[in-house]
Amino acid sequence: MRRWILGARPRTLPAAVVPVLVGTAVAAGSGIVWWRAFAALVVALALQVATNYANDLSDGLRGTDGEQRVGPVRLVGSGLASAAEVRLAMLAAFAVAAVAGLALAVVVTPWLLLVGAASIAAGWLYTGGPRPYGYLGYGEVFVFAFFGLVATVGSAYVHQREVPGVAWPAAVAVGLLACALLAVNNLRDRPGDEVAGKRTLAVRLGDRRARLLYVVLLDGALVVGSLCALARPWAVIVLLAGALAGPAVRRVLGGADGPELIEVLGRTGRTQMVAGVLLAVGLAISA
Repeated sequence: MRRWILGARPRTLPAAVVPVLVGTAVAAGSGIVWWRAFAALVVALALQVATNYANDLSDGLRGTDGEQRVGPVRLVGSGLASAAEVRLAMLAAFAVAAVAGLALAVVVTPWLLLVGAASIAAGWLYTGGPRPYGYLGYGEVFVFAFFGLVATVGSAYVHQREVPGVAWPAAVAVGLLACALLAVNNLRDRPGDEVAGKRTLAVRLGDRRARLLYVVLLDGALVVGSLCALARPWAVIVLLAGALAGPAVRRVLGGADGPELIEVLGRTGRTQMVAGVLLAVGLAISA
């Protein structure tokens, strides 16, 4: 079981939890249907885990996860699991997301089926298929769109079939937090990815600009999140997460590299979670 937990990459799961928390808090003003919130959380978590397994599978088959890798152990690349086993785990996770999403679509709107299908396709095509967009430097676009805008606004919409205006800046803040997590992950893997021909945004930007991008994403998320206070004043407490983000920013700007960035990745995930909880609490109290 431990290998499958490692393969699911728990440090990335805040990217799935935070948009549901924030989107649900946005809906607090009009009424929350709790089973729908739970179903949305299942969809988000299952999609995140499935995407992680899909990345493990595709990178392992392409030979990207070679000896130069400094991040967490990959299942296929390290030989801890066969490609067939990881493919089955991926399909199982996608199936869980599909079932939970279908339940929401039945009671909310059939259009959610299209959103779900697009999310599954995006999760697979990140590193799978003939031209994976994660290898072309578009990973942050996917993360911002699906784990920011779609997941947050969708989590608000499923309750009362409406999207309050405050959902949009909240979704942008959530998307920037998720992109910051991906940015520091790709910064850590940049030397190995460059050798393997994986042209992530960090590889395309180069070391210095990739570090600056991380800072802009992380700090920008807190600033944009605080703008929700214009509609719901208590949302300003999201800025308290800056105390946790500060050390990560300093380490990245100070030149932390390789294994040192593993700790920064963990801190970024914690910052994402704390910022998401603070923003959700502020939005809910104000509502």
